[in-house]
Amino acid sequence: MTSPVKHSLLVLCAPLLAVGLAACAGTTSTAGFKGEAHEVAQAISQLQSDASAGDQKKICANDLASAVVTRLSSASGGCEQAVKNELGEVDSFELSIEEVQLAGTGAQRTATVNVKSTYSGKTTLTAVSLVKEGGKWKVSGL
Repeated sequence: MTSPVKHSLLVLCAPLLAVGLAACAGTTSTAGFKGEAHEVAQAISQLQSDASAGDQKKICANDLASAVVTRLSSASGGCEQAVKNELGEVDSFELSIEEVQLAGTGAQRTATVNVKSTYSGKTTLTAVSLVKEGGKWKVSGL
């Protein structure tokens, strides 16, 4: 794997999957969100569910934005192998969606989700970016 590709995998995938893998400790509540914000929160919850199940195929096909999948596909073994490798590196921790912010209009709709997770006793707040592709919210970065 080339250094720039490996770096982008580490920068994007490790924290992204770490945030998404909190299902190991439970499920993410989306009950506090309404309308489009609920759809965004549900996308995070679905990533969490797919990651917990170890279903890298679903993660690449359904949960990650096409630009992320394209970047990961350039790695040795492609997107699914990159996700599988990251899944093997994540321990159990908890996750809660603190806030959903929507932006843009029409085809340029984006969202930022502030996610609080606890890992190895440390609480971290991470902003996860999502983009609406084909009518579905998908994770595009951190």
